[in-house]
Amino acid sequence: MTESEFLDLADATLSAIEAAYDRLFEQDMLDVECSRSGNVLEIEFVHNGSKVIVNSQAAMKEIWVAARTGGFHYRQVDGKWRDTRDNTELFEALTAITAHQSGGAPVVISEQA
Repeated sequence: MTESEFLDLADATLSAIEAAYDRLFEQDMLDVECSRSGNVLEIEFVHNGSKVIVNSQAAMKEIWVAARTGGFHYRQVDGKWRDTRDNTELFEALTAITAHQSGGAPVVISEQA
């Protein structure tokens, strides 16, 4: 994958993540605020002030996630972002991270519109 291809894919992924959280907020399922600056997406859980930071790392061709549960690196494998340590898919991981940081909100983070 070229750097340009990575940047396009990472941008689309960050946009999909932001849209997923925005949908949950609009459906009154999750009280979050998202803000994005370039390749950094900040997701704040309003009720407790905790944050999840998702950003792209072009040099490594990875997407990184920082959350209360730790730091995670995701790389493209067969069309999916997979954790470099345990192979967990990015959106599945965000679902678990969201449940942890929101106090157990039963939501699914998905790239689907």
